[in-house]
Amino acid sequence: MVKYIAAEQLVGKEVVTNDGFDIGKFEDADINEVTGKLTNILVDPNPDSQFANKLDIKDGKLRLSYNAVIAVNDYIMIDRKQL
Repeated sequence: MVKYIAAEQLVGKEVVTNDGFDIGKFEDADINEVTGKLTNILVDPNPDSQFANKLDIKDGKLRLSYNAVIAVNDYIMIDRKQL
């Protein structure tokens, strides 16, 4: 059974990798206008995270593929290998 979550419930959730690196906080999502599927999540990077600073930050935001999302609960977990 698929559990649906409203995007507004995700805003501000911590985004971390599956091996414990803090990336930042969820801010928004990109949705394909044709298919309606989620394509990317936009993350406000943690300025103190050395790992996040190594990723491609554009306009102050990280755009991470939704395919990298492993789990969503108290935080959003990303598969580090997918980055």
